[in-house]
Amino acid sequence: MPSFYTEIEINAPRSLVWSALVSKREWLRWNTFLYDLDPDRPFAKGQSTLLSMRRVPGDEETEFKALIALMQPEVCLRWVYSAPGFRSEHVFELQDIGVDRTKYTHQEKIAGALSKVFLPFIRQDEQQGMKRMAWELKQYAERGGQRSRRNRWSGNR
Repeated sequence: MPSFYTEIEINAPRSLVWSALVSKREWLRWNTFLYDLDPDRPFAKGQSTLLSMRRVPGDEETEFKALIALMQPEVCLRWVYSAPGFRSEHVFELQDIGVDRTKYTHQEKIAGALSKVFLPFIRQDEQQGMKRMAWELKQYAERGGQRSRRNRWSGNR
């Protein structure tokens, strides 16, 4: 099963990182990879959510409807997107690694017959998008929830 993975250490408490990660309305302030098309609807296990992804700044967004499979506050958020012949699972995890220091990991697992068709086209861009999101989350959380003025990943939205 193909997968993508990124991790980053964030000099901020896990509670602050979690808040930024699950406060979908706040994504507009820092996240150029994922967008929520219904930001006022909070994440909840068993609930679907309409999301959009921009793998490369300036490219068109890809919309998808994901099902929240797990939500363990300040620890883990997992959603699954399924379509005939394709399944994608995103897992976001937070771990304390010291006083006010958090390890953030984001993994995506892709499966299904059509994954072999799509994977060559999205592999590099997907990995870069996940890394960009991790870096943006780090910058945002380390500034106490304030967007960086010099966000090197910024793109038009």
